Amino acid sequence: MTLLKSWVSSANSAETEFPLNNLPYGVFSTGGAAACGVAIGDQILNVTALEAAGKLTLAGGPLLQKAAWNDVMAAGPAVWDALRTTLQSALAEGAAEEATFAPNLVAQADATMHMPFTVAEYTDFYAGKNHAMNVGTMFRGPENALPPNWLSIPIGYNGRASSVVVSGTDVVRPNGQLKGPNDELPRFAPSARFDIELEMGAIVGTASDGMISVDQADDNIFGYVLLNDWSARDIQAWEYQPLGPFQAKATATSISPWIVTSAALEPFRTTTPERERPLLPYLTESKPMLYDIDLEVALQPEGKDETIVARTNYNEMYYSAAQQLCHHTTSGCSMRVGDLLGSGTISGPEKTNRGSFLELSWGGKEPLTLDTGETRSFLEDGDTVALRGSAKGDGYRVGFGDVTGKILPAPAVPDWAK
Repeated sequence: MTLLKSWVSSANSAETEFPLNNLPYGVFSTGGAAACGVAIGDQILNVTALEAAGKLTLAGGPLLQKAAWNDVMAAGPAVWDALRTTLQSALAEGAAEEATFAPNLVAQADATMHMPFTVAEYTDFYAGKNHAMNVGTMFRGPENALPPNWLSIPIGYNGRASSVVVSGTDVVRPNGQLKGPNDELPRFAPSARFDIELEMGAIVGTASDGMISVDQADDNIFGYVLLNDWSARDIQAWEYQPLGPFQAKATATSISPWIVTSAALEPFRTTTPERERPLLPYLTESKPMLYDIDLEVALQPEGKDETIVARTNYNEMYYSAAQQLCHHTTSGCSMRVGDLLGSGTISGPEKTNRGSFLELSWGGKEPLTLDTGETRSFLEDGDTVALRGSAKGDGYRVGFGDVTGKILPAPAVPDWAK
C-alpha cells in the first residue's frame, strides 16, 4: 500500500506518523472537557464534537460522548470498520466533507493528551525469546536460561490496571523492600535499579466468555499501543520467588497516547519465528499474526540531549498477542472490553537491540556510555525515557506517538516505616 492523500496537508508527508493510512484514536483536551480525537498529520479531529453536531453517526450511537474509546470498542468490529471507512473517506483529498470537518481540527501542539481508554484489567507477558535468554543467562547461565515451559506456553502475570498511565506522566521512583546479595537482612529503601521494558500493548475490543481460538482472539483485538513496563529490578529480585513479580511492577505502566487500530497495521503483518518445539494445536496460527514495527528507546538526562540506546522490532516476539489472548482464556476466564495485554520485553539478538537497561548494562556490570559522556546502568532521577515505534510503508509511516516518562525522586520514607 502507498501513501493515501488527505486534504489535511500535513498528513501527506512521508515523515508524519499520522497519515490517512493510520488514523489512530486518542483522548485530548485544549483547556476544556476532554474529547475523543483522531490524529491526522499534525492535527486532531474532534470526533466527539462531530458526533454531537450530528455530522458523524455510528450504529448504536452516540458512542463518542465519553472521554474514552471503550463504547466504540464494545460496539464491535462492524462499527470499527464503518468508523474507519467513514473517516478515511471524509479526510481523503477532494472529499466533500472538508468544509464540515475542517472547523473541528485542533493542532496537536495545542492539545493535552489523556488516557485513550479505560483499562479494565492488565496482564503482562514474558514472550520475547531474546529477552528471556538474556535474563535467564544472567541468573542461571546459558544452559538453563529458559524455564522448561517457555517454548510451549505464553508466560504472564496479572498486573495493576490502576498503574497504567498515559505518556508524559511523571514516574516516581518506588520505595520497597530490598535485600542485596551481601545484606544479612532486608531493608526498606528507594529502588536503586529502576528500569524500563520496551513493549507493545494489545487492547481487547470484544469481550469473551470462555476459551476462544487464536483466530477469534486476533479478531477481538481492537488495536495496539506502545507500552513501557517500568520495573524495579532490586525489589523484583527479592520478592519474585515463588509467585513472580508483584510490587516491582506496580509503580507505573506508560502507554502511547494513540491507539493504532489493527486495521491500520494490517499491511504490516509478519510471521512468528520458526518453533523450536511444536506448540499445542490450540496455539496454532492460521496466518501471520505479528507486525513489522520498528522500535527504539531514547534516554535524556535532565537538561541534556537524548541518546538512542536501543533499536529493535516487534517481529522479534516468540508469541503473538493473539496467541497470548487465546491462552489467557483457556481457564475459562472472561476477557473484558478494555483489557490490556503487555507483550513482554522486545529485544533483538544484538546488544544494541535490547529493550531494558537490565540487559543493556548486563545487570549493571557493563554500564552504557551516553552521547553526553555520562554512564548508566539503571535510571537516575531526572532521566526521561522515550519509546518510539512505527511501521514503514511505501512512502508513509504508521506510528503511535512517543511514550515518555520522567523519573522523579522517591518519596521520603516515613519514620514509622523505617
